[in-house]
Amino acid sequence: MSTFNSLEEAREYFKGDRFATESGMVIDDLGEKNCTCSMTLNDHHRNANGGIMGGVIFTLADFAFAVLSNNIHRPTVAQQVSVNFLGAPSGEKLYAKAALRKTGRNSTIINVDMVDENGRDVAQFIGTGFKLNT
Repeated sequence: MSTFNSLEEAREYFKGDRFATESGMVIDDLGEKNCTCSMTLNDHHRNANGGIMGGVIFTLADFAFAVLSNNIHRPTVAQQVSVNFLGAPSGEKLYAKAALRKTGRNSTIINVDMVDENGRDVAQFIGTGFKLNT
């Protein structure tokens, strides 16, 4: 069962996640077991070598993880996360597709696959969320 009654309610709640939203990250789709978040990349997101900063990629994955885990149980906070960078993104859009792997009494495990607008793999993120107030 979802904690948000609608996609619009989730978007309103996550306006409070200012670092993500002010960086251009948005919630595209939200279901009980998955969600997709995206962002349009620009020069502000580039590192000194001209590539997209790893922190930008990590933050979008973390944002998708937060959206889905808090839709499963609110509030949920990250307990442990890991990211594997698989390739540099090309194009102007980056997508984070979060999927529920397992949920239990106190924790939730979510996988986030990151792809660019061309469908190329960019990163794989795995997060364990700790459910507060259970």
